[in-house]
Order: sequence, then structure tokens, then C-alpha cells
Amino acid sequence: MATTNELKEQMKQAPAPGQVPKPKTIEDYLKQMAPAMAQALPKHMDVDRLMRLAMTTIRTTPQLKEADVSSLLGAVMQAAQLGLEPGLMGHCYLLPFKNNKKGITEVQFIIGYKGMIDLARRSGHIQSIYAHAVYENDEFEYELGLEPKLKHKPTMGTERGKFIGAYAVAHFKDGGYQFEFMPKEEIEHRKSRSKAASSSYSPWATDYEEMAKKTVVRHMWKYLPISVEMQQQVAYDEGTAPKREIKDITPDQEFFIDAPEIEETQAE
Repeated sequence: MATTNELKEQMKQAPAPGQVPKPKTIEDYLKQMAPAMAQALPKHMDVDRLMRLAMTTIRTTPQLKEADVSSLLGAVMQAAQLGLEPGLMGHCYLLPFKNNKKGITEVQFIIGYKGMIDLARRSGHIQSIYAHAVYENDEFEYELGLEPKLKHKPTMGTERGKFIGAYAVAHFKDGGYQFEFMPKEEIEHRKSRSKAASSSYSPWATDYEEMAKKTVVRHMWKYLPISVEMQQQVAYDEGTAPKREIKDITPDQEFFIDAPEIEETQAE
């Protein structure tokens, strides 16, 4: 049986007769999902920090406020499961795009270059992994066959010419290595598969070189000693985040972000 104090508290929270209940904010739904996110997060991440970064990202990308809330929450959960931080650090991005078929805005989860590198290093089998962009005035040699070769000497200064491609190299702890080169034409072809590549919010528009390098690492992914579980998680990269069942969401629900209540934190 509820105590007198508990009943008083419930009465405070209950709307007055005839009063419409206040719609839940996106922050409310994130808090509702916090326990599930905490369980999904790897040990090196904190759920409170993830929540702050997610809210800051939502505030700075207005279209996310208009997105299908279950799609948005699915993208945040995907970041939690992979242990990646959305925002300026470039680990991952929450990108709004218009689904014309459904007539709604959905959220595309995109892993950034730094996120791909971080995930690869977590495997425990990789000594080092990196990627670099190649420009037409650089000294660059790339050869496959029985004796594959990769040599890159960047041109010093700002006159490097046009971007011609990117390569990635991974050195394994057992002494082996893997490298891949991808010309600009192939990178552009893969970029065109992204549903929201043309969006002004897309990292392809703001951080092209980083996304080009990430594309090569992503292509090399299948040759790296990465767990099957991680391979499956990364399969959601640049796709619509899976829907999450959140109670009390209705199709016509409005969502508001009360700016003063949101704590902004710059990623370190």
C-alpha cells in the first residue's frame, strides 16, 4: 500500500482535471533508455557522458528534433553498443534524412574514421592501424601481386594538387599486415550508396577526407582479425538505425527539447 507521502508525490505529478499531460521530451525518452544503454556500453564509456553528447548533437542538428523518435533512439543505442561517442570527435554521427516513401525524417547512423580505427584497435590483435589521403603531387607507388608494394611520400606545403585516393594499413601483433588503396572514383561510388551523402549535415560534406579514409578502412575490415559480433554491429554503418520499442510513443506525439535543461559538454 502506498504511503501518505507517496500519494502526495503522485498527486503532484498527475495533471489537473481537464489539463493535457505535458508531452515527453526527447531527453525524457533518452533517460528512459539509460538503463538499457548502460548495459550495452563497454567498460570505457559512461552512460551520463553519452547522454550529454547525444543531447548536444540533437541541439546542434535541428532536423534531429523532427526525426522519428524511435529511429533517433535506435541510432543512440547503436552508438552505445559500439562504444562510440557522437559529435565533434568524429567517432560516429547521427544524421537526419528524409524518407520520402514514409514521409518522415529518419536517422542514419554513421561511423566516422576515428570510430573505425578505435573499433579495430579494440580487437586486441592489431598493433597499429592508420589511413592517409593521397594527392596528385605526392610521390606514391602502389602495386599488387606476389610482392605487393605501398610507398607514399607526401609533398610538403600546400600545393599537393587534387585528391586522388586514400589508403589504409594495419599491422598485426603476430607480425603480419594488410593494406588497401582506393582511388577517388571508387570512393565516390561508395559514397553514392549512402542515403544522406548529399545532406549538408553529412560528414561527407564537412569532413570529406576523413570519410574517404574511413571508407578504405571499412573496405579492409573483412580482412582484419575482428570478432564476428563486432562485424555484425558494424554492418549497421551508414544505414537507418534499427527501431527501438519505446513505451508511450504515439504517431502524433510532439517532442520538445527544453534548452535550459540540457547540459552541453565539449568532448575532450
